Amino acid sequence: MKHRISSLFLGTALALAAGGGAMAQDKTVKIGVLTDNSGLYSDLGGAGSTLAAQMAVEDSGLAGKGWKIDIVSADHQNKPDIGTTIARQWIDVEKVDIFVDVLNSGVALAVNNLVKEKNSLMINTGAATSDLTNAQCSPNTIHWVYDTYMLANSTGQALVKAGGDTWYFLTADYAFGHALERDTAAVVVKSGGKVIGTVRHPLNSSDFSSFLLQAQASKAKIVGMANAGGDTTNTIKQAAEFGIVAGGQKLAGLLLFINDVHSLGLKVAQGLNFTETFYWDLNDGTRAFSKRFSERMKNKAMPSMVQAGVYSGLIHYFKTIDAMGGNPHDGAKVVAKMKEAPTDDPLFGKGTIRADGRKLHPAYLFEVKKPSESKGPWDYYKLVGTTPADQAFRPLSESVCPLVKK
Repeated sequence: MKHRISSLFLGTALALAAGGGAMAQDKTVKIGVLTDNSGLYSDLGGAGSTLAAQMAVEDSGLAGKGWKIDIVSADHQNKPDIGTTIARQWIDVEKVDIFVDVLNSGVALAVNNLVKEKNSLMINTGAATSDLTNAQCSPNTIHWVYDTYMLANSTGQALVKAGGDTWYFLTADYAFGHALERDTAAVVVKSGGKVIGTVRHPLNSSDFSSFLLQAQASKAKIVGMANAGGDTTNTIKQAAEFGIVAGGQKLAGLLLFINDVHSLGLKVAQGLNFTETFYWDLNDGTRAFSKRFSERMKNKAMPSMVQAGVYSGLIHYFKTIDAMGGNPHDGAKVVAKMKEAPTDDPLFGKGTIRADGRKLHPAYLFEVKKPSESKGPWDYYKLVGTTPADQAFRPLSESVCPLVKK
């Protein structure tokens, strides 16, 4: 009897060991690119974000190490309910391990809650709200590229110092616009400026005439555009028709992408100041990646910082799960490991991830070139200033994130 029980225990132990060995060899991962494939932000993410994810998979070299990596993509239509429905289906049925892009702050905040509930993982490269690493921070989320605090701290502060000390905000009426207005207004006031007023417009508007007339009547030196994508380009085009800049006011593009400048053209966009954390022509590394990206986009676009962030974030994710030896399905565990290791890639250079999930790297203040200054296609920016990584984002001393120990 003792021999039989010993044999049973031995057999069970061997079975558990075999199971553990099999688990240790689990090298499958599924990436979900949750983005805007058809709306006003589709040029910023969309198909380009899916391509960036594919390029990261190829460049990671994990296929040669026995990993099986799949990518799925879907259009959240800039609606939080649709975004969370897709995300829940992906997690529960399709076994998606990691979400990337997730443009639109309203969608991102909703998915952020679901990812935490399901112990999945999100590397957010598309949404702007700084709440993702502050009041709504999560052990399952990393905010990779930029946020409203950074945009306000760089562009807002620079414009006030240059004499733009009275502001009127034209704001997209949802989570992103509210956060960008809030953070920029705080910087303006802290820097000695004054906010005269605000008008809010629906997402994806086509007619900004009534909003621009109010901004014009305010006589504010700066009209701060707390919007993005098609809303920003439409605002700028229609502001030209109303003679806002010609009348002495200055437009502040609080969130502007290279795709927006391309759409506007240098004749319209020249002189605009704004902040980004990536530009295709910054250095040899950004140029090499952007050339490959553009060729695969049939030379129709250079990567936005959202798309560059998808590539960069996944490169660090792949390094992490490979170092872990497999089993990339515990989101909080993977995020914790990602925070332990320094980041380094050709697009954003060396960086770190803080306890609150904020990825740190420099922020660059750019000015759009005059047509006469551009040397060729997509040569749109001149660098005005750089904010170091340790100064670009909200200090941990000001954070209310419960993950931050004080």
